[in-house]
Amino acid sequence: MSKTLFNEFESVSSKAWKQKIQVDLKGADYNDTLIWKTNEGIDVKPFYHSDEFESLLETSTTKATEWKILQNIDATNESEANTKALDAISRGAEHITFVIHAENIKVETLTNDIDLTKTGVSFRMNFLSSAFVEQNSAITSTGIRIHLETDIIGHLAKTGNWFNNLKDDHSQFEKIIKSSSQIFVDTSLYQNAGATITQQLAYSLGHLNEYLNHLNTTLTDEEKSLLEITFNVAVGSNYFFEIAKLRALRLLFQTLVKEYGITKECRIIATPSKRNKTIYDYNVNMLRTTTECMSAILGGANVVTNLPYDSLYHKPNEFGDRISRNQLLVLKNESYFDKVDNPADGSYYIESLTNQLAVKALYLFKDIESNGGFLHQLKEGTIQRKIKVSAAKEQADFDAENIVLLGTNRHPNPADKMKDDLEIHPFLEVNKRKTLIEPIIERRLAEKLEQNRLKDE
Repeated sequence: MSKTLFNEFESVSSKAWKQKIQVDLKGADYNDTLIWKTNEGIDVKPFYHSDEFESLLETSTTKATEWKILQNIDATNESEANTKALDAISRGAEHITFVIHAENIKVETLTNDIDLTKTGVSFRMNFLSSAFVEQNSAITSTGIRIHLETDIIGHLAKTGNWFNNLKDDHSQFEKIIKSSSQIFVDTSLYQNAGATITQQLAYSLGHLNEYLNHLNTTLTDEEKSLLEITFNVAVGSNYFFEIAKLRALRLLFQTLVKEYGITKECRIIATPSKRNKTIYDYNVNMLRTTTECMSAILGGANVVTNLPYDSLYHKPNEFGDRISRNQLLVLKNESYFDKVDNPADGSYYIESLTNQLAVKALYLFKDIESNGGFLHQLKEGTIQRKIKVSAAKEQADFDAENIVLLGTNRHPNPADKMKDDLEIHPFLEVNKRKTLIEPIIERRLAEKLEQNRLKDE
């Protein structure tokens, strides 16, 4: 056949589709009936058509066939952490992130018997020490890269204080960058605190721009070309919007870094949001994290780590870790989520969402920069105030059941008891202390409702 099957049918324009829909509505208003108005200021239409696009966006250059399964491991005890890492690798983990709390940790013990040519390794440092980076040759090895995750602005935003002070933090930060050629930006805080997707993207960009602007005069062009920039992103339950969020992040990243002469693609670590997780009917958390991991993969995350279904109320345990890792293994090995590169390409709906989110986020980013920059607005409390407004609106929607969490604010099981199963405190605890700025606080939607239920048990 010289013609494809679809060429035998007359094409239908978007205008013709809309006219047909309006006839079928029999007088009902098209906009009121079929247009979904989101908190992002985006109106979602019932259909999308190719004639609405001059060209499709070129945002996807990552390879979904290469995404890695990540396992986070606390490294308080080096030997125990190494044993857990080797066990996780034997069960399917492809990347290990050691969460390190002190600089006297023995890197050689942590990485013992791990084949670093096959398994990726990251150090998430809950401290600031350029000496730690410089003293450990494994980190700065030219042959094998161990990823470093230290974020001084992220620490300020989360705790309200620098590690030491502004001058010392930036001085050590510069030394770490020169030694490792890596910048880590943890944006998960904004999502978990209740920021909109537009805010998350704009704040991620502003957060990174503070680093690039500071380093612009201290790094040579060659050093800039070697920079690896990693975003740690929390993924929520709005399936298609979250796919578009990661794609928009790459698009905005490319727009920003070209101004600094940086050509490398960013690296994205994705993890499910904490904001919509619950302690009642907790098995539903597995469904939530599965779809969130799916969004992360389809959106182009390089590395995906899952959140154990019981992480809110249980201490880290082998069963919870195994189930969360197996969810990713099922997606990769049984659901074929590693067989197609850029699977979201060509979806008019996702292309439209990506474009709209990117435009709105860029506008907000420019507004932040014109008003002193991200760090300035963080110190002034502007960022915190805007996140609070967005979080309060989302909380009101949850309380009114416009946002539904099954088993919690809809169809709860009255026989479900949790009081005796709480190994850790699952609610926000406020420790009064002096801070330089107001910290951004992570808060789950279901906390108040759950606290009331626990009182009744």
